[in-house]
Amino acid sequence: MNIRRHTSHDPAGHSSALNDILFILLLFFLIISTLANPNVVKLSIPKAKSDTKAKQTVVVSINDKQEFFVGTSIVAADSLKPWIARAIAKSQDAEPTVVINADKLANADNIVAVMRAAHDLNLRTVLAVENNSR
Repeated sequence: MNIRRHTSHDPAGHSSALNDILFILLLFFLIISTLANPNVVKLSIPKAKSDTKAKQTVVVSINDKQEFFVGTSIVAADSLKPWIARAIAKSQDAEPTVVINADKLANADNIVAVMRAAHDLNLRTVLAVENNSR
């Protein structure tokens, strides 16, 4: 006579908390990846009332020390044209655009030098500004 009850014991653990943790980690990394931009040179750019949107094929930055950057690479003023041409060749866009991201203290001569290099390569240029209406 067998008096003991046979209880079935499930050896698997509960994984409901694991799903929640993975979902929170996924959201965290998605938000952080949209905020991180590796192609950034820290500048304080001028303000404007209207905002111009353009596809950023090549970003040329000029900081307050009058140094030129194509992407994040520092470039001499006399070699801007070949660097921009190389960056355009890598992107292979149908309508390439050079975005000039100049500091407030950047000389107008340096901005014009970038515009002239882009014009010689038959490229459209856009000057990046901070939207003042906010």
